[in-house]
Amino acid sequence: MLTTAKHCLNCHTQLHGRTDKKFCNDYCRNTHHNTLNSDGNSCMRNINHCLRKNRRILENLLQNGRLITRYSRESLQNKGFSFRYFTHQQTNRKGNPVYFCYDYGYRLLDKDQVAIVREY
Repeated sequence: MLTTAKHCLNCHTQLHGRTDKKFCNDYCRNTHHNTLNSDGNSCMRNINHCLRKNRRILENLLQNGRLITRYSRESLQNKGFSFRYFTHQQTNRKGNPVYFCYDYGYRLLDKDQVAIVREY
């Protein structure tokens, strides 16, 4: 019975050992999978970066044990806050939406003001 030689999916060197082996070493395996997933990972990485930045901004503005504070929408945007990205949304008792970046959130009060809160 004639068998064909198998080659590494990443560097194409001939493989020895197990018959179901696909890569010659861990480096080639990791490189191959990182290359396959690079497009999706870069999109997720950019979104996660924006979410972490939004959370950090909200956390810095809501300090000293305060539960809620008001801040201007323009000032938030000047600090680099992006209203486009949030992790989840809840409705408060009055029926107004509150947008969260993990455990810190904001509620739009009017065109110029935002209430910053922390979820407990």
